[in-house]
Amino acid sequence: MHRARDRDRGWSCLPPCAQKMTRLLLGVTLERICKAVLLLCLLHFVIIMILYFDVYAQHLDFFSRFNARNTSRVHPFSNSSRPNSTAPSYGPAGAEPPSPSAKPNTNRSVTEKPLQPCQEMPSGLVGRLLIEFSSPMSMERVQRENPDVSLGGKYTPPDCLPRQKVAILIPFRHREHHLKYWLHYLHPILRRQKVAYGIYIINQYGEDTFNRAKLLNVGFLEALKDDEEYDCFIFSDVDLIPMDDRNLYRCYEQPRHFAVGMDKFGFRLPYAGYFGGVSGLSKSQFLKINGFPNEYWGWGGEDDDIFNRISLNGMKVSRPDIRIGRYRMIKHERDKHNEPNPQRFTKIQNTKMTMKRDGISSLQYRLVEVSRQPMYTNITVEIGRPPPRLARG
Repeated sequence: MHRARDRDRGWSCLPPCAQKMTRLLLGVTLERICKAVLLLCLLHFVIIMILYFDVYAQHLDFFSRFNARNTSRVHPFSNSSRPNSTAPSYGPAGAEPPSPSAKPNTNRSVTEKPLQPCQEMPSGLVGRLLIEFSSPMSMERVQRENPDVSLGGKYTPPDCLPRQKVAILIPFRHREHHLKYWLHYLHPILRRQKVAYGIYIINQYGEDTFNRAKLLNVGFLEALKDDEEYDCFIFSDVDLIPMDDRNLYRCYEQPRHFAVGMDKFGFRLPYAGYFGGVSGLSKSQFLKINGFPNEYWGWGGEDDDIFNRISLNGMKVSRPDIRIGRYRMIKHERDKHNEPNPQRFTKIQNTKMTMKRDGISSLQYRLVEVSRQPMYTNITVEIGRPPPRLARG
C-alpha cells in the first residue's frame, strides 16, 4: 500500500518537475545566446580596430621615422605630415636652410658630394592610402600642394639620381573634373617614389568617335619629341587612382600591368589576360610590339589586342601583388561618342595578322596645340574618324 502510494506521489510530481526543468533549460539557452551575441560584438569591434590600425599604422610609422631623422639632421626634401603635401626646399640636396648671419661658402661646389642613385624602394613611402572623391578639388589647390613640380607637370628628385625617366600618358576628352583628382593624388605619390617624370594629357580634338589606343601612340611620339631621354612610358586612364604608393610607377624587365584590382571588379583581376586601366612599357618594349593598334574606335578591345601583341612577341606581363595593385575608380557615365566597338572581338582574333602593319609605324595625326600647364602638358591632336562600316547584304 505504501509503495503504491509513494509511486502515485512520484507520478503526480512529474509535471511540475518537468516545467521547472524546462524553465531551467530555457534560462541556460538564453544565457548562452546572450554570451554569443556579446562575443560577436566583441569580435566585430576587434576586427574594426585591426582594419583601422592597418590603414593608419603605416602613416604613423612613417611620420615617427621622419621626426626621428629630423632630430639628428636637417633634411629639407622629406615629405610633410600629409601625404599630399611637400616641404619647402632650400637648395641643393643635403643643404641646410640659410641663416641671416651665415656667410657665403665659396668652396661649396668643391665640397658637395655627388648624388647617389635613388633607392629601389624609397624609404618615404606611406603604403595604403585613403582615397576619396567627395571633397571639392581645384587646380589652384593642386598647384599649391605641389610647389616643386615644374611647368608642364615635370619633376626630378633633388636628393638622388632617378633610375628611370618616365612619361605618363593619359588619353583624354571632357574629363576635367577627373583630372583634378588624378593630379591631386598622383603628384605626391610619384614624388615619394623618387620618379623623374612628366605628365602628358593627350586630348582628342573634336567630337568624333574616341580612340584611346591611337591617342596613346600619339603621346609616345610627342613625349619623345619633348624629351628624348624618356625610357619608360606609363599609360593611365584619368579615372583610376592607386590605393598604395608601393605600386611603383616605373618600367620592369617585362611589360607591367599596374591596375590589378579595381574596386569596380571587387579588387580582383577580371580575367587572366586583362591589361586595362594602367600599364607600362619601356621604350624598347613598346617599339617591339609596334606600339598600340590604331583601328579600335570606341570602347573596348584595345587592351586585349595589346596583351596579344606582348605574348606574340615572346614577352610576359608582370604585375604587383594584388594587395598593392588596388585602384579606386571615379564613378561616371559612359562618355558620348565612346560607345562599345562592335568589331572589337573580330579584331582581337586577328592581332597576329594586323600588328605589324597597324601601330606606331602607321600612325597618322595632326598636332593642333601643345600647351604647358603648371601641373601637366596638354597635347591636343586630331586623329581622324573611323572608316565607314560596310552595310550587311
